[in-house]
Amino acid sequence: MRIAFFGDIVGRSGREGLAEHLPGLRRQLGLEFVVVNAENAAAGFGITESTARELFQAGADCLTLGNHAWDQKEALTYIQREPRMIRPLNYPRLAYIPGRGAQLFETERGRRVLVINLLGRVYMDALDDPFSAVDRELNACPLGEAADAVIVDMHAEVTSEKMAMGHFCDGRASLVVGTHTHVPTADCQILPGGTAYQTDAGACCDYDSVIGNHKEEPLRRFTTRVNGGRYKPAEGPATVCGVYFETDDVTGLARRVEPIRVGGRLSESIPQVSRTVVA
Repeated sequence: MRIAFFGDIVGRSGREGLAEHLPGLRRQLGLEFVVVNAENAAAGFGITESTARELFQAGADCLTLGNHAWDQKEALTYIQREPRMIRPLNYPRLAYIPGRGAQLFETERGRRVLVINLLGRVYMDALDDPFSAVDRELNACPLGEAADAVIVDMHAEVTSEKMAMGHFCDGRASLVVGTHTHVPTADCQILPGGTAYQTDAGACCDYDSVIGNHKEEPLRRFTTRVNGGRYKPAEGPATVCGVYFETDDVTGLARRVEPIRVGGRLSESIPQVSRTVVA
């Protein structure tokens, strides 16, 4: 199966970049399923129903979230009506949190894709243990049995926590990919147990920025320690960053993984694949 995961959409630039490039990438790469992290889609903070619809119309099959999941309050009700949008799995189990942290999807070809969204705990909001949470989910829906592919979005601040999650899920997930830090890392690989991994997918945003935001406010805060106002997404052409991977039809493990970077300021990187789509 051919699948792509795209990193954090930041504001209008990110949404427009995805809308411009994703339809062509779906055709060119023969993508059967597409996951997009959308927690910064609405003006850089959270997601709304209208911004989610833009991303679905662009070709996303599933939207994952993160620590900004509820910055736009309408997301609390919209997520209950939209099963294609998932929030972090590891919220405290005693609390009522709307929506779901994992979802099993079926593609048009009848193959089952489990998507899991996790939130890290190092320098992040203090949620429940993401490792025990993902362990329960992977045991309940085993790769190669109940699911033909398993994708884990590890929304976390530090690289070590993301790497640890990759090795923890190795052999039980098709892909573990990090989001949140908005900068694509150069460690795209297949781990020893067969799980594709990249520490951060990067973002879909204008990279003439500070992690997708206009440069002036972050520079002011770093140089003067004075908060001059709210961060605002940069508005130039977006680079669309993500990860492309292929799974084995029997085991569901990865047999190929490559980064995607197209448009904007970063060098283009698009996997070269046969135009014949693998069934």
